[in-house]
Amino acid sequence: MVPDYLILLSMFVFQLKHYLCDFLLQTYDQIRFKGKYLHPAGLLHAGLHMLGSIPALLILTRAPVTIVVLIVAEFLIHYHTDWAKARLDSTLRLNDQNSLYWAIFGGDQLVHQLTYVGMIYAAIYLF
Repeated sequence: MVPDYLILLSMFVFQLKHYLCDFLLQTYDQIRFKGKYLHPAGLLHAGLHMLGSIPALLILTRAPVTIVVLIVAEFLIHYHTDWAKARLDSTLRLNDQNSLYWAIFGGDQLVHQLTYVGMIYAAIYLF
């Protein structure tokens, strides 16, 4: 059983990684091309998230297969969540002046946060 403090530490590392990858390290091109399916900039953004999750997972497990499965799952979820958000924003012509934009932005962030909860759960209880 993983001690509670390690679960909290892992969540802290996920939060820090999310802030770095989604807000500090994200480039204009990554933001601009998320809505173009399989564009390298969007893939790079999701890939940075994937690699950034490794330290958080290493707090919970040293099993390589578990880590690989979870970061690949995160990559797929993160990429497609961002892509869907960008497509909605574009299709509905939303910007930061629209309340629906902020609702969708919040939903996007919620999916990312719940992904981390799911990864922690899976690392501890499923593998």
